[in-house]
Amino acid sequence: MPLTAYDLTGRTAFVTGAASGIGRASALLLARAGATVHCADRDAQGLDRTAVLIKDEGGTAHTHPLDVSDRAQVQQAVASCERLDVMAAIAGIMHSSPVLETRDEDLDRVLNVNFKGVWYACQEAARLMIAKGIRGSVITMASGAIDTGGPGLFCYGAAKAAVVQLTKTLATEVGSHGIRVNAVAPGWTRTAMTDRHGEAQAHTEAFMARLSPLGRVGEPEDIAHAVLHLASDASAFTTGQILRPNGGVSMPW
Repeated sequence: MPLTAYDLTGRTAFVTGAASGIGRASALLLARAGATVHCADRDAQGLDRTAVLIKDEGGTAHTHPLDVSDRAQVQQAVASCERLDVMAAIAGIMHSSPVLETRDEDLDRVLNVNFKGVWYACQEAARLMIAKGIRGSVITMASGAIDTGGPGLFCYGAAKAAVVQLTKTLATEVGSHGIRVNAVAPGWTRTAMTDRHGEAQAHTEAFMARLSPLGRVGEPEDIAHAVLHLASDASAFTTGQILRPNGGVSMPW
């Protein structure tokens, strides 16, 4: 496979959650590969910062301040794209609570963003690709939580497991149009979403690093390279798969 398989010149990508973390790193990397990138997030200031970083490197970026859990906002943003070759549905939120203490509103909030937000993005992207005859790539963001039953991860893990089912099902439904659908399931990654608990956070990171044969946790750029691979022609025969950039943490002993 020639290195030019990673060249996205002339293609358009849409990235949700692009204001920070994995979303920002993915938007930057897709732009470096030559794609025009539409960046979406509810954090308008962070979104503008991402766009500036892309433009400072000579790339092209458009911003869409929106809430991915609002179908109408997602529809409007995707419809504004003249073409769409790549959808990277990365936006997500974290919630932790024991099953016995989880409230309806906790589960609803996480499902609305982490599952419905991904579903809306996938639907709109696939519809546009089909309408324009584009053999595109749809990428969803799952999590290492799909492989474990960690305490407090009920809402988050359930939503990410639903994303995996969405990914596999959609892959079977749109493959005949030449559209590939895959998920990325990162291991513990150092982002603003995970970096909120001070000393306890440091202990968690150290523990997760010890679980990895590589001896470290992930950085947003580690996951962004998985997104680029699935966005590019290097993965032209890959669909319905779950790519796990996690430092080897999920390997059976």
